[in-house]
Amino acid sequence: MDIHEYQAKELLAGFGVPVPRGSVAYGADQAVYAATELGGWHWAVKAQIHSGGRGKAGGVKLCRTYGEVAAAAKAMLGATMVTSQTGPQGKVVNRLYVEVAEPFTRELYLGFVLDRKIERIRVIASAQGGMEIEDIAHSNPESILQIEVEPAVGLQPFQARELAFGLGLNIKQVSQAVTTILGCYRAFRDLDATMVEINPLVVTKDDRVVALDAKMSFDDNALFRRRKVAEMRDVAQEDPREAQASQHGLNYVGLEGDIGCIINGAGLAMATMDMIKYAGGEPANFLDVGGGASPERVQTAFNLVLSDKKVKAILVNIFAGINRCDWVAQGVVQAARNLKVPLIVRLAGTNVEEGNKIVRECGLPIITADSLADAAQKAVAAARAHVPA
Repeated sequence: MDIHEYQAKELLAGFGVPVPRGSVAYGADQAVYAATELGGWHWAVKAQIHSGGRGKAGGVKLCRTYGEVAAAAKAMLGATMVTSQTGPQGKVVNRLYVEVAEPFTRELYLGFVLDRKIERIRVIASAQGGMEIEDIAHSNPESILQIEVEPAVGLQPFQARELAFGLGLNIKQVSQAVTTILGCYRAFRDLDATMVEINPLVVTKDDRVVALDAKMSFDDNALFRRRKVAEMRDVAQEDPREAQASQHGLNYVGLEGDIGCIINGAGLAMATMDMIKYAGGEPANFLDVGGGASPERVQTAFNLVLSDKKVKAILVNIFAGINRCDWVAQGVVQAARNLKVPLIVRLAGTNVEEGNKIVRECGLPIITADSLADAAQKAVAAARAHVPA
C-alpha cells in the first residue's frame, strides 16, 4: 500500500526525521489559508498523487504570493496528472500539500528497500539527488552507496555515519544526516514498510539536513496491526479493480495483455503467466483467488477480470489442495453462463474427476485442458481467434 507525501512526512517526523512545515489542502481557499498560517514568502504547492515524477508533470509549483498559491491550486485540483510512473491514464489530483519553500545548496538521495533476494533491508544513498535512482545508476553508478542491514542488530550508528561521510557532508551536517538515516530505518522497521525514499534529501544554506520529499510503501499483509497506517489508504489513487479485489480478499494486479487469468496460489499464477508468455500470448492480469475459492469468490473473480475490456479469453487454472475441484467447477459454470469470451479451464487435485465432469456436462462451450502448457496454448489460440461481439 502506498501513501501520500504529506502522510509519509507525518510518519517520518514521528521518528525524528526533519521535514519542512506544511499543511494539506483540498481546495484553493484552503491552500491560501495554509500559506498564511505557515508564514514566510515562498511556498511549494504540491499535487498529492501516488507517483513520482510530479515536478516534471507540473505537479510542483513554487509560489511567492497568495495569488500564485490560489492559481496553482486551481490548476492542479481535479486535473489528471500523467507522469513517467502513472502510465498514460494518469491519476486525478484530489488534494494538495502546501509547504514552506526553503533555499538549499545540495540535493541528496536516500532510500530503504526490502531486498528479498538476500532477506535484508538495503540502504541506498547518493550524492546526486533530485532524480530517479534508476537514472543515477545508469549515468553515475559509482556515486551510489549501499549498506545491507543485519536484522539481528539493526542499522548501527557507525553505518549511518559512514553513509553520511560518503555523501560528502561536513561534521555539522553529518550529525543531522545520521539522525535522519536512523529515523528512516526505525520507521521502516516499526511500521512494516517495504520502501522508504527521500528524494531529495537537501542541505539548506544554514547547514540543516531536511527531507524535502518522501515516499513510503507498506506490506498489505501487516496492515491489520498498523491501524494508523491503514487509515491513510487513499482508494481513489488505486486501480478500482485492485481495490475491489482487496475488499473480497482477492489478490489482483492489472496488466496490459488480453488473456484474463483466474488462478489459486501466487506461485501457480506466476507460472501460468510465464506459460502464457511462452505460448506467445500476454496475460491481462495476475489474480489469485486463494485457497478458499468458493463459487461466490470465483464469480467475483470473473467480474473483476471481465471489467478489463481488453480481455479476449479467460484461463482458469486451479490446483485443488485445500480446495475442491468440484466446488470450483460449480462457480466456473455459474459465472460462464453469460460469458461472451472464450473460457479455458484446467483443473487438477482434489475431486478433479467430479470437477471435470461438471464442466463437461454443463452444456456450455467451455474449453478444457489437461496440462498447464495445453491450457496456455489453447488460451492464446482462443484469444487470437476471438472476434468481439
